[in-house]
Parts: sequence; structure tokens; C-alpha cells
Amino acid sequence: MTFFQEYGLTQHLAIILAIDLTIAIILLTLMRYLQGWSVKVNSSAELAERDNFAFGISTAGAVAALGIVLTGAITGEAAPSYLTEAIGMSAYGLFGLILIKLGRFLHDKIALNEFAKNDEILKGNISVAVVDAAAAIATAIIIRAVLMWAEDITLDTFIAIFSAFLISQLMLVILTRLREKRYAKRNQGASMQQALTQGQTALALRHSGYMIAMALSFNAASHFIAYDPTAHVSNIIGWCAFSLIMLVVLSLLITIVKKLVLAGINLAEEVEKQQNIGIAAVEMAISIAVALILTALMA
Repeated sequence: MTFFQEYGLTQHLAIILAIDLTIAIILLTLMRYLQGWSVKVNSSAELAERDNFAFGISTAGAVAALGIVLTGAITGEAAPSYLTEAIGMSAYGLFGLILIKLGRFLHDKIALNEFAKNDEILKGNISVAVVDAAAAIATAIIIRAVLMWAEDITLDTFIAIFSAFLISQLMLVILTRLREKRYAKRNQGASMQQALTQGQTALALRHSGYMIAMALSFNAASHFIAYDPTAHVSNIIGWCAFSLIMLVVLSLLITIVKKLVLAGINLAEEVEKQQNIGIAAVEMAISIAVALILTALMA
């Protein structure tokens, strides 16, 4: 390759980088304002005038989630033309933004169905905001995994992404119900969701750790399921079956590691009754660490 060819290639890649970066910044900015528009409030007023920490945490989760999705759209070979690159980046970014918003809506209406999430966040409920942010990040991690799995810009690709998205929401609901059942068993039938509305941040941190860990373990499916752009049903069955298996394996491993790392500590007493945020933070870190290690081993 001659000097001029190398220079031309470098210039082409620099322009591609500038296009991707510009679109990413625009979409991240859009997400910030969508947070306010979706709940019919002024985001600037909530963040800077009312100092609503819960709204800030929720917004941070949404922005981080979109950033995670955009890394999946950026990773890969550069498109042959600037227009194709711009269209691809915009399409994936907007689709990811829509799915994140849809995921938060479904999580609000199905997983956390005992209270109005947006109302709690506007009231400043940090516990609910932490869970909301974690749910958005978990959804984004899964969307990114599917983007990396199905690298193309076709209708079949978007169908595959949407299918995996629906499965991820199902997994979040199943995980939430399992955690609720366990919480009720240890607290005389009390509701975990009602505990969140009462501001139990420690409980929110622990549950958030489980959600993000579940999403990380979902990545492993992309290494075992071969992408077939037209086999929509088999793709869905494969992702669903593998996700359930990973959820069971992950839960068992997390339980074992927590008993070893936090030996001699009554986790139910510390987190659920004494609301020990420190212990809950360690639990959250353990869940995510186990998921990262498990995913790396299976890659």
C-alpha cells in the first residue's frame, strides 16, 4: 500500500469516526430531553432547580444505556460510504433508543406493576430510580449483545434484535417475580415492590445487581447460537432456552459466592430489615462479578 493509499484510508476512517461520534452525541442529548418529555416535566428544572436526585439517577441510567447500545452499533467494520455509515449508525441508535424507552415502559407496567414508577421518581424516590436505571442498563447490555451477534442492516436483523429484546423483558419479569417470592417468604408475605416505594435503597441495589448480572450472562448466548437471518422462530427458541439455563446457573453461582464472600453475615437481616447499603453494594458487586466471569469463561 502506497503512502497516498494509506493517507486516503486514514482520512476515510477519520471521517467515519466523526460521523459516528456526531450521531452518538446527538442521540445522547436527545435521550436526556426525552426523559423529561416522557413524564411531562422540564428535565432542566428537575435536575437543577428541584434537585431531584431520583430523576437524575433515572436519567443517568437512560443515557448510560443508550451509550452501551451505541457501542454495539459502532463496533465492526466501517461502511463503504459515509451515507451508509450515517444511516446505519442512526438506524441502530434510534432503534436502540426506542427499545430502551419501550423496555422501561414494559418494566413499569409488568415487572413493577404495584406502583407508578414515574410518579415515584418525580416524588424523589431514589430506590425506585436505582431499579429503573439498572433495568435500562440491563436492557441495553442485551441489545448490544444482539447487535454484535447479528451484524447487518436488514429487516431480519431488526426482527432478531426485537425478538431478543422481548425475551430479555421476559427474563427481567421472571427474575423480579423470583426475587419477590423469596423476599415475601423471608418477610411474612411482605411485598418487595412496596418496600421499594418505602425507600429501601439497599434492597434496590441488590435487585439491580441481579438484573445487570442476568443481562451480562445473556451475552453468552451469542457465542453458542449461530445467527440465521431468516430462522426467526429457532432464534427465539434458542435465546429463550439459553437465557433460562443461564438464569438458573447464575443464580446458583451467585448464592454460593455470596455465602463464601459474606460468610457470617445474615444478608436478609442486614439488607431487608436494617437496610444496610454497604452490604447491599457488596452483594451487587458479587452478582456482577460472577456474571462477568461466567460470560468470559463461556466466550
